[in-house]
Amino acid sequence: MSVLERLAGRARPGPRGSVRVVDPSPLNWLYITYNTVEEPVRVTRRGKVRPAAMSRYRWRDGTTLEIRVRDGNRFADGTAVTAESVRRAAEEQFRWQSPHPPGTHFNIDRRTRVAVVDDRTVRLHLPAVDGLALGKLRATHVMSERFWRDLGFGYARDSSGEGHW
Repeated sequence: MSVLERLAGRARPGPRGSVRVVDPSPLNWLYITYNTVEEPVRVTRRGKVRPAAMSRYRWRDGTTLEIRVRDGNRFADGTAVTAESVRRAAEEQFRWQSPHPPGTHFNIDRRTRVAVVDDRTVRLHLPAVDGLALGKLRATHVMSERFWRDLGFGYARDSSGEGHW
């Protein structure tokens, strides 16, 4: 019997353990974050904003942006990405004085209200017209409920997520 035949007859074990990434560079957290979280949009190499965790968007009026979360998206822990996930991510960021230290131009106005319409639809009610709002969603890191419960950007350790990504 060949090795392949023997292996084919055995049940494959599921994933085990965890991976801990440690990198002392002050900027490499960006690479880790961008590859381990969901974001409503991504930006192409040519600077075009494209849907990622969202499937589409529309402006309902000058200050209300409605986004539809892509069906079937899942976090690394297997849970579904939902409109509630997007709401939670936005509102967590609004709590911080400076959610994006590389530049406040990435920040959606903290006075924005976020409303979940249904499991896949969320509306951002901006306090004023913001032509960059869609691009700013690139810096909205959407995490699973498990992340917020167990880690929360350092809340348990530091009582704030600010600056502890």
